[in-house]
Amino acid sequence: MARMHTRRRGSSGSDKPAADEPPEWSDVDPDDIEERVVELAAQGHDPSQIGIKLRDEGVTGTPVPDVKLATGKKITEILEENDAKADIPEDLRSLMERAVRLREHVQANPQDYQNKRALQNTESKVRRLVDYYRGDELEPDFAYSFETAKELLED
Repeated sequence: MARMHTRRRGSSGSDKPAADEPPEWSDVDPDDIEERVVELAAQGHDPSQIGIKLRDEGVTGTPVPDVKLATGKKITEILEENDAKADIPEDLRSLMERAVRLREHVQANPQDYQNKRALQNTESKVRRLVDYYRGDELEPDFAYSFETAKELLED
């Protein structure tokens, strides 16, 4: 499969091991995991950061290798149930942050053609994701622009 904005192929990544149940050494109660997920979300962590913290730090010192195996629910599902879900999906938010950063850089450095191209590619990805999320995660009339992205990210 080729990458989106280049002719190169992507490199293969590692796969998670196939498992149907959590390992025996990780015997953390699912309710404790859900409480910790909500607590970390209240501290301002994104779902991917929550998964990394649970993997590294765990709950009461015991690491949680896979939240879905331990609880039967994804981190985003746990956040939705407890009304701790973010207003913008994490992947869209990170792309918007990058686009805003690039736009400010290009405005300060108008001769930087490489980053002008990177800005075009990033904003293209943002618009594609907005189309995907429009109606479900975003309002039906949401449209990406630099100003709206800057407003949303300031909150």
